[in-house]
Amino acid sequence: MTLRTDPAAPSAAAPTAASTGEPKAATMALGASAAALSAAAAAAVRIELLDDVAHQRDAADVIDQVWQMDEGHRLLEPNLLRALAHSGNYVAGAFAGAQLIGACVGFLGRDGNGSQLLHSHVAGVLPGGAGRGVGRAMKLHQRAWCLQREVQTIAWTYDPLIARNAYLNLRVLGASAEEYLVAFYGQMADAINAGDRTDRLLVRWHLTAPVPDPPEVGIDRAVPAAIYRDAAGAPVAAATPDASRCRLAIPADIEALRRSEPELATRWRMVVGEVLPALLATGWAVTGFDRAGHYLLDRAPAAPPGRS
Repeated sequence: MTLRTDPAAPSAAAPTAASTGEPKAATMALGASAAALSAAAAAAVRIELLDDVAHQRDAADVIDQVWQMDEGHRLLEPNLLRALAHSGNYVAGAFAGAQLIGACVGFLGRDGNGSQLLHSHVAGVLPGGAGRGVGRAMKLHQRAWCLQREVQTIAWTYDPLIARNAYLNLRVLGASAEEYLVAFYGQMADAINAGDRTDRLLVRWHLTAPVPDPPEVGIDRAVPAAIYRDAAGAPVAAATPDASRCRLAIPADIEALRRSEPELATRWRMVVGEVLPALLATGWAVTGFDRAGHYLLDRAPAAPPGRS
């Protein structure tokens, strides 16, 4: 497995920071590179930066297949990937043998405080490569790439109704949900998003924090639900819980639901799009996601009297 970066990036064969006096950041970058290589090996792929036109064209094709674009339409043009890679941004792919089965694209930017971050715009894996950890391997490669360049935060958006992405982002990677964005992209023409409101949850991954390895836990029925599923699988919004923790259900597979019961899928979009941002705006924070398809939220304690 090769973690391809620029020639100055640290490699697994480089001397350790302890022996050379390198700063703590270099030690962390070395550890991140090792973690990325291990994740790629576990997923039976290699992750490489895509720095030539042919592979960038292949990446655009993979992205179009994942997003089910109509023939003649592109989600990202190959020449845009070329420009992003050439100008020092992140364009990488996951290979199973000689076949490219995943792609991940991000560009450098700054947050509201002026601190540099990488905005991870697109990451996708072909259906045949799903479910074996390829997405996690690509994100850990992206983390290593950033730390090698002293970038300490990655931000991205995802559809808050897609349970597998919520689980990966919040539980597996340990990213923090920051903001609910209503109709963020406007109308989109790909087969996955067409006809649906493009609500997104903005997350930030603070790369100097350890990657979590949390134990699996069951549903705690004593935790009140802000949204629950009724017997027909429809969303039901409850009163704001009078508790310090609550859970919020989403569909097990919103993409299948859009195909089979589009009206019910739209109902889920509207209910979650009303309840979740309202909770975030009133002192609740998303703190996790469980295997049963619930967001877990904790409420910040009220300030003592006389303090603000």
